[in-house]
Amino acid sequence: MDDSYGETGCVASELNVIPAPSRVELTGGSGPFSGNVRTDVDPSLGPEAYRLTVSADGAGIVGGDEAGVFWGRQTLRQMLGPEAFRRAPTAREPVTVPYVIVEDRPRFAWRGFMLDVARHFLPKDDVLRYVDLLAAHKLNVLHLHLTDDQGWRVEIRRHPRLTETGAWRRRTRLGWGTPPLWDERPHGGFYTQDDLREIVAYAAERHVTVVPEIDLPGHSQAAIAAYPELGNTDVVDTAALEVWTDWGITRNVLAPTDAVVRFYEDVLDEVLAVFPGRFVHIGGDECAKDQWRESPTAQARIRELGLENEDDLQSWMIRHFAHWLAARGRRLIGWDEILEGGLADGAAVMCWRWYAGGIAAAQAGHSVVMCPQQEVYLDHVQAHGPDEPVPFGWVHTLEDVYRFEPVPPRLAGTPYAANIIGAQANLWTEVAENRGRVDYQAFPRLVAFAEVAWSRLPGPDERDFGDFERRMNAAHYARLDALGVGYRPPTGPHPWQQRPGIPGRMHNKPRKTWRMAT
Repeated sequence: MDDSYGETGCVASELNVIPAPSRVELTGGSGPFSGNVRTDVDPSLGPEAYRLTVSADGAGIVGGDEAGVFWGRQTLRQMLGPEAFRRAPTAREPVTVPYVIVEDRPRFAWRGFMLDVARHFLPKDDVLRYVDLLAAHKLNVLHLHLTDDQGWRVEIRRHPRLTETGAWRRRTRLGWGTPPLWDERPHGGFYTQDDLREIVAYAAERHVTVVPEIDLPGHSQAAIAAYPELGNTDVVDTAALEVWTDWGITRNVLAPTDAVVRFYEDVLDEVLAVFPGRFVHIGGDECAKDQWRESPTAQARIRELGLENEDDLQSWMIRHFAHWLAARGRRLIGWDEILEGGLADGAAVMCWRWYAGGIAAAQAGHSVVMCPQQEVYLDHVQAHGPDEPVPFGWVHTLEDVYRFEPVPPRLAGTPYAANIIGAQANLWTEVAENRGRVDYQAFPRLVAFAEVAWSRLPGPDERDFGDFERRMNAAHYARLDALGVGYRPPTGPHPWQQRPGIPGRMHNKPRKTWRMAT
């Protein structure tokens, strides 16, 4: 299969398909689509690859596997117009389609989207809807951030207080202003194990893998509020802690004890029974070490294990769960802080603090998913201007996301580049409290990310953003409209998408980019 984007980019552009296919050949003519679709599997095409042929007698899709057939159907669906994205047919006449041969395959095996359901709970139906939205854009990983300081969202039957207590907070901070503003209404919710099995099965039918995240040893105050013995009881009155109502990083982290490790093994036992995928995310980010420095129990543990410091203590805990998961046929993945103090063989790294951690991990032989906050954190504001709702972070425009490159210059052209197994866009929900806010932050930027993750595009500076924008305007915004997505319009937010009076917090450091990762 020819993967030369430049040779066929102009032809592919005529179809207005997103992500852009690897190769498109116009075979001549066009006509009403007959509705006849034939499918087959030819493993020689490779994983997730497909060949789509559209002619007068319908469409034929040959996939390298069933996933490839499914992705071929998504391309055909786009060719059939926005009406194909509605839940019931509206077109009165058959759609006219060009007669073409499309050959296509993904650049990366991991094309992910992280949805934070811990800061703000999203009902099950909203999660199922996002599975459909990912599948429509050939994204194949839904990473669910299920636990954090502000909420625990997964039922654990052996430890019921995790959801009885940990799933609910008494109030929620609005934005980041000083003095703080509060929504005094309680907030919460959780997914039963059957809810999550339904999500996993629904996603599998669409060739999307659901990766659960159980964050440890930091970002754990909701768990400690439910079971105070999980915290560092020798330095803080953990029985007085509540599910956190604020944002940022709390000092309250898990105690590095055998009892805590056994507790989280119980948790993960039940998680593995629900999520059959290979990877399990254990967080590992932003673990404040203050309490461990002050805790006689933690310091005794450092001496007992022959460790040097608190970073090594976190590494010990992460390594334990890496081996524990490996013994059960799974692989640990965590945020790039898990590199500090060393990482077990076979563990994978999700790099969010720019590119440095991902470069180091890839050079050390670890699999890496690139998701730098400077490039693809979708909770960050989309444009300058007073109308953007709760502006946070750095400005990430649609074009900025389109020019994101998962393989940094230091790795490009080296054997280590093969360790970059994919890319992911992340959406934290401190100020995205419902489906409408999540839609606004995710779209249309998630569409640009999908093309980056799937298509073999030129380098960031050579990418034709103008053509991508043309395809969005010509066809894809109409598809999003048909899907009911509340995206940010190109001209700026609608009045009902604005959040006047809710203060944001912009980063005051310059935004690093791909070009600086040399």
